[in-house]
Amino acid sequence: MTAILLCILACGITWWAGRRSLGGGVVSALTFGYFYGIVRANVPSSFSHFIFDAALLGLYIAQKDTLLRPGNSRNKTLRLWIAILLLWPLVLVFIPFQPWLIQLVGLRGCAFFLPMAILGAEMGSDDVYYVCKGLAVLNVAVLGFAIAEYFLGVTRFFPMSEVTELIYVSNDVAGGFNRIPATFGTSHLFGGTMTATIPFLIGGWYAGRSRFDRLLSVAGLVAAFCGVLLSATRSNFIVSSAMVIFTVAFGKIGWKRQVAFCLVILGVGVLAMRNERLQRFETLKDTDYIQERIAGSVNRGTWEILTEYPLGNGLGGGGTSIPYFLQGQVRHPVATENEFGRISLEQGMLGLVLWLSFLAWFIAGYGPSFGNGVWRSARKLVWFYVTFSFCTAWIGNGLLTAIPITGLIMMGLGWVAVPMREETRPRIALTRRRTDFRPARATSVTPA
Repeated sequence: MTAILLCILACGITWWAGRRSLGGGVVSALTFGYFYGIVRANVPSSFSHFIFDAALLGLYIAQKDTLLRPGNSRNKTLRLWIAILLLWPLVLVFIPFQPWLIQLVGLRGCAFFLPMAILGAEMGSDDVYYVCKGLAVLNVAVLGFAIAEYFLGVTRFFPMSEVTELIYVSNDVAGGFNRIPATFGTSHLFGGTMTATIPFLIGGWYAGRSRFDRLLSVAGLVAAFCGVLLSATRSNFIVSSAMVIFTVAFGKIGWKRQVAFCLVILGVGVLAMRNERLQRFETLKDTDYIQERIAGSVNRGTWEILTEYPLGNGLGGGGTSIPYFLQGQVRHPVATENEFGRISLEQGMLGLVLWLSFLAWFIAGYGPSFGNGVWRSARKLVWFYVTFSFCTAWIGNGLLTAIPITGLIMMGLGWVAVPMREETRPRIALTRRRTDFRPARATSVTPA
């Protein structure tokens, strides 16, 4: 009963916030995504798995006019791509490769996050500004949970169960400690979410409208970098480090901000060097181990899957975040840690071709259009993060089903795929005010 009430509450609050503004609705949905893992772990019910889904549903209902209105020249192509990617899974629902419950869960993983791209494309400067402030507050809040878990232990916050099994398997931090999940379902979700917020927070720092807002963005950045170290996830450390290098080398944020940014990174680096539990990234020096780990992730090639399942194994047949209480119903379960292999398993060859074509359109940039405003550097970083995430999806699974990372990725994809709303408004020709108040010269009229 508690889980059902939480789902209703998530849907209602996000609907209310989404009716007030697009940015407010996005922040509300992401808030439930941030705390989804810890709530699900402490509310043992099948309905607790759908709290974030309910929050997104509330956002979609509140913004239904935005989602359904005809596309214009600014985002018409993006809307067409999203419609195609939605249509094919909807067709597959009626092909009974898997039980209908598995098919519905698979549909959720293949299609439910896609409308976030359209909402991202519709965000104006005020909406993005609101999202940046919200992410900063959320990052600081979850860092508090992470610090508490560091000193008090993870078990105080995540009881051992089938839901938290992955958390307690990840105990390879120096001294046999667990990786820190903060309020998320796993440490990878914690580190991945912190990494995904870095481009937005850098943009919020640059575009801050007051000193307090800029300091809030800096606090969110510090929390993000500390979160990546506490999560002890190597892939997120690589991505966040690349974004740091990109910002310092190519970000046009002014030398004062560059110096401040370097000081922030230096402070976090000193903290990491003084604590062995924050140094798991040093295993990246072991090239043999990394090659073995990558080979283990790509445990089944996409071509091999397509050969065996040319039409796919049905929605959910590739392991799209199937809840533990439904895993026994999957027919012919196939294990793969390759995201493109998972797409092949669930949507067949046609689904894979559609996704690869869409990503080629995005990366090649029919946009991207970064513009020349205060968000230019942030939009470049978001484009880099989204592109890197998809280009490395073949060594990991869950890119399109991770909560709330997938929502952030799709929102960011839509935001940078087309020009921002303000950049496409028609210019209004202003008439020069008359400053000469002398009476008009009389004109003689010749009588007929």
